[in-house]
Amino acid sequence: MLKLTDDGAKITLQGQPNAGDNGMFWFGSALLIGAVAVAMAMSLLSERLAIGALALLIIGSFIFNKQRQKHKKAMSGMISSGTLWVRAGELVHDNLGKRDHIHLADGDKVVLIGDQLQIVDSSDVRKYHINGFESAQEAKATKAILEGQAFSKRHVNIKMNSGQ
Repeated sequence: MLKLTDDGAKITLQGQPNAGDNGMFWFGSALLIGAVAVAMAMSLLSERLAIGALALLIIGSFIFNKQRQKHKKAMSGMISSGTLWVRAGELVHDNLGKRDHIHLADGDKVVLIGDQLQIVDSSDVRKYHINGFESAQEAKATKAILEGQAFSKRHVNIKMNSGQ
């Protein structure tokens, strides 16, 4: 839902919050089971085998941490729910009380892809991907406001669908 404010707009995104990755859950569960297996191996097997099992657990933990960091980095620029406060050159994402202030740099571009927006830097590397808009018009209005175009209530054209 889009509401015009004095200096921009307030947009409520309709998308689902970023879900956790099931693969990471299962890998973490396997790591926990591995830790229990290592504890059992240390009490039941010879020292050599117990040390080998512990080494496998350490390697598994290292791989898990690397994958988790990679996933976290990939999901950091995804915005699909919450409220956006949009002004020329900046936006504030308010999601469950956590506010992120996003300022567009001089070389940043706002790209409209259907009813989604991408903010890319001067070398076309994605910084943010915003979805969850009610319509393509909302995404288009957000892009226009970010790029500095001024809107007033007389510029707004609202069409109501009966849903039939």
